[in-house]
Amino acid sequence: MIAHILSHVAMSTQEPGSDPGSGLKWYQTFLLYFVAPVGLFLGISSIVLLASRPKKK
Repeated sequence: MIAHILSHVAMSTQEPGSDPGSGLKWYQTFLLYFVAPVGLFLGISSIVLLASRPKKK
């Protein structure tokens, strides 16, 4: 229990001179963690599909 409390205290302190930036807005988070991975997946899968389909004779 004490180790759990001490770990939270250690995580809440910052190094001297550190300057964390502002947080992401909701749409930036949505684009970064949802739209970008889905777009990459669709792009890569379409390239693989086009490259591996049978050729017409």
